[in-house]
Amino acid sequence: MDFEWDEAKSEACFQARGFDFAYAARAFFDPDRVVQADTRHSYGEERFQVMGRIEQRLFVIVYTPRRDAIRIISARKANQREVRDYENRTRED
Repeated sequence: MDFEWDEAKSEACFQARGFDFAYAARAFFDPDRVVQADTRHSYGEERFQVMGRIEQRLFVIVYTPRRDAIRIISARKANQREVRDYENRTRED
């Protein structure tokens, strides 16, 4: 799986949140990851959210599929509601 991102946004994420997009990409390899369409706004492209664990912490990554890679748009640690939703979904499967 190949990833791409805007380096300036990755650096801004690191400065604000303590991790960059290269670290956040590891969420895609969580076997229990949850993927859903991101329909909050009309972006002009398909966007998705993946919730996946990295080292026992849940992350939310917004991305768009490209022809040759997954383009990461944003990344953050999940909030309590998202953790609860993730745990409920993974228990159901």
